[in-house]
Amino acid sequence: MGSTTPSRPAKPWAFCLGALLGSVGAATHAAPPKPAGCLIEPDQVADVGSAVTGIIEKLNVALGERVQAGQTVVVLRADVERANANAATLRTQMDAEVKAAAANLELARQKVVRTQQLVAKDFVSQQALDQAQAEQEVAVQKHTLARSQQRIYGQEQAMAQAQLGLRTLRSPINGIVVERYSNLGERVEDRPVLRVANIDPLRVSLMVPIAQYGQVHVGDRLSIHPELPGIGAVSAQVAYVDKVVDAASNTFRVRLSLPNPDHRLPAGLRCKADWPVAASGAAPARPTPSVAPALPAHTPIRPKAVAQPTLPLHLPTATTPASTWLRMSVALARVPTHPASPKTASFAVSKASQPISLRFSIALADAR
Repeated sequence: MGSTTPSRPAKPWAFCLGALLGSVGAATHAAPPKPAGCLIEPDQVADVGSAVTGIIEKLNVALGERVQAGQTVVVLRADVERANANAATLRTQMDAEVKAAAANLELARQKVVRTQQLVAKDFVSQQALDQAQAEQEVAVQKHTLARSQQRIYGQEQAMAQAQLGLRTLRSPINGIVVERYSNLGERVEDRPVLRVANIDPLRVSLMVPIAQYGQVHVGDRLSIHPELPGIGAVSAQVAYVDKVVDAASNTFRVRLSLPNPDHRLPAGLRCKADWPVAASGAAPARPTPSVAPALPAHTPIRPKAVAQPTLPLHLPTATTPASTWLRMSVALARVPTHPASPKTASFAVSKASQPISLRFSIALADAR
């Protein structure tokens, strides 16, 4: 019978090294995506200005004060406009002309009736009846003119009130006064007087690479981390996903709505957004294969490493000579950095792309 060679016990460090090398690839693919940079802005910003030129007479709000939509914030001097509005109001209240025209019309109608009775009794001629009917028609037209003039007075009153209203500036939105560009007594022309910003809700804007397009949709919720001490993560809802990609940066824009009822967060903060990978219907990542990738057809295959993949891995023991350890280390780290020929370069690339465990086996075989 032939002699049998006793199996050499493997050192515990060898199994730890194999487990560590095998987990490198999986750890690389399991790394979470980096948070996307974003900016927290006001939901709406409005510059309050005047459509007419005037002098500021009243400033009813201060910096940081909350205002409601339609609230009076600035009043311009309007002495002339106010006088015109009062005069127009008085003209609309004067109905004497209308009443006089109505009375004259009634008298003309009665005259026509009496003249018809006299003509029937042959007391007056037909000419008298024609004259009475003409006077009645004139009275009708005068009454119509008086009523039309009264409506004109009403329109003049509305125009005077509108001109007076232009001297009163109101806030177009709910928000906070964040800027005051003018003071009392200053002349207002084409520049705004106040700036109002709505910070409830806030608007979160971020630019996302095109590779992540389709991973988030309107209605999804993302976790936002404001760069403000003492403030933790908050939840915001996706309100808009851009349908046009920026060709220069190859990114697209996403806007989120962040509730801020107590105004705890100021606008203008930088933030980070946790980008969902699988929450928005993205395809799950494929598991990393544990076997080495297939080599190209033109790459030379080493007989000892690839042609015999079923050979057991003989780990070195404590009795292994030092020269074997040295040759194995040199073979493991031997990857040409400057190949002399395309064939050598092809071999170097294929060897560098092999898993570390396979390279370890090849190095040990070379050392032996």
